[in-house]
This record gives sequence, C-alpha cells and structure tokens, in this order.
Amino acid sequence: MLNNKEVSKEQPPANKFWQYLKKNAFTILMLIVVGAMLASPDAKSFVLRQLMATGLFNANIDKNDADTLPQANTDFDFANEKGNVQNTASLRGKVVFINFWASWCPPCRAEFPSIETLYTKLKDNPNVFFLTINEDSDLATGKAYLDKEKFSVPMYQSNGNVPAEVYSGALPTTVVLDKSGKVRFHHTGFANYASDKFVKQIEELINEQ
Repeated sequence: MLNNKEVSKEQPPANKFWQYLKKNAFTILMLIVVGAMLASPDAKSFVLRQLMATGLFNANIDKNDADTLPQANTDFDFANEKGNVQNTASLRGKVVFINFWASWCPPCRAEFPSIETLYTKLKDNPNVFFLTINEDSDLATGKAYLDKEKFSVPMYQSNGNVPAEVYSGALPTTVVLDKSGKVRFHHTGFANYASDKFVKQIEELINEQ
C-alpha cells in the first residue's frame, strides 16, 4: 500500500499529458506536417515547390549527354483536346518539349508553374512545340486542373503506344527533342524548367541549323 508521501508524488494524468506534449511538440508537429503531405496533393506539391526554389532541381541540357541518351524510334501519335491526331514525326524542324503529367501527381503539380513560365516565354516562337501530355484517366479532370490554376499550356493525350525510350510510365517525365527528332534531354521526376539557363539552352536548340 502507498503511504501518504508516495501518493503526493504521483502527478495527475492531465499534467502528465501536457508535459508530454511540451516535451514532444516538435515531433508531433512534424508528424502532422507529414500526415498532411500524405493526405493532400496540394500540400505535397507546395513542399516540393519550396525545394525547387533552392535551385537544386533546375533542369539542364548537357550537350555531353546527347550521344548517351537512347535514340531508338521516338515517334508516337498524340491527340489534342478536339481529338485531332498527329504524329511527332510531323514536328520535324521544331524543338519539341514533351511533358507527361497528371493532375493527381504532386511532383507534376510542383513543376507545372515552371512549365507554364517556359511556355509563356516561347509560345510565340514557331520553331518550338509544347507537347504536354495528360495522363489522367478522364480528360476533363486534367482540363479542370489547368483551368483552376489558370494555366495556358495546351493539353494533349497520347494515342496508342509511346516508345519506352520516351516514356516508361513514371510521372512526371520530360523529354526534349531537337529539330531532327533526336532526344537531347530526358528526365524522370520533377524539375524547374523556368531558369534563365534552361530557357537559353532551349533557344540554342531552336537556333541550331
């Protein structure tokens, strides 16, 4: 049996609870943040966008990689929002910026503002084509996302098989083809495509003879 002194030393459960909260406040906060990220694509994309702002995820077209990238057949059919189908072979003579994305994909959401910026800078140049291919199961869902975010980038869908050298199923995937249809950049995962350096590199591809 506890004596009077032992009883007095025991703290009420409520006090123990608050002391636990104070002691582990940072850990609890981090768990809440991680939980929010797991539950919300917007929260995930926001965090990834902050990481992109560091400059560590800036895209870069390395000329030294040109001969090491896969150069098998890169042509495939795609359709615009009206259902009109064409093939990437018809885009020879243009630099083609290809991005595979989906509205439910947090890394896609994180990088899309940079794609919009790149598009805004180059959309009036007739020698570049933006082939942003939506991978949502419902075309209307992807369109609704673009409208909600007020993005002006055109939306397409693939029509049939896409060569694995271009797209293996991982989102997001970005590929840049030069005027001859050769792969000059291939990246899986999110990146910043709005940096001055990347814009200049695209312009250099456009100016290649």
